[in-house]
Amino acid sequence: MNRFAFVLVVAFVVVALDQATKWVVQTRMDLYQSIPVIDSFFHLTYVRNSGGAFGFLHDARSALRLPFFITVSVVAIAALLYFVRQVESHQYLLLFALGGILGGALGNLIDRMVSGTVVDFFDVHWRTWYWPTFNVADSFITAGVVILLAHSLFGGGSQQEQG
Repeated sequence: MNRFAFVLVVAFVVVALDQATKWVVQTRMDLYQSIPVIDSFFHLTYVRNSGGAFGFLHDARSALRLPFFITVSVVAIAALLYFVRQVESHQYLLLFALGGILGGALGNLIDRMVSGTVVDFFDVHWRTWYWPTFNVADSFITAGVVILLAHSLFGGGSQQEQG
């Protein structure tokens, strides 16, 4: 399988998982309903995020916010596809990371295009510390970015540079 096909398969799986979990949450829970999974630590809490990561621009007018996030998503998707060209076809972990980020970006973009907001439901907190509620797409974006950062910091150069 070539690298673009691999990345697209990963992205498709991420989008499918993301949209399926969001559908389950929307059809089985009321908005703002919270179900404890691990009491006082992890809940499923259905919210709609009109902003970006950590609520960025959530108070901005929809006429500004929606075009901004759609443009950022399209630029990010184009950049990710460009980066796929730079990764060697045997570097499956990096390609998986790019596919996860691409799938996450597409999953959240679908939400924004359909309703103007993103469905979030993973709610992690401990004592008075609360992490912003997130979803499957956000999880893959974060994991992909961590993999890319770890590779750039600790992965070393190419074999030509090392040898």
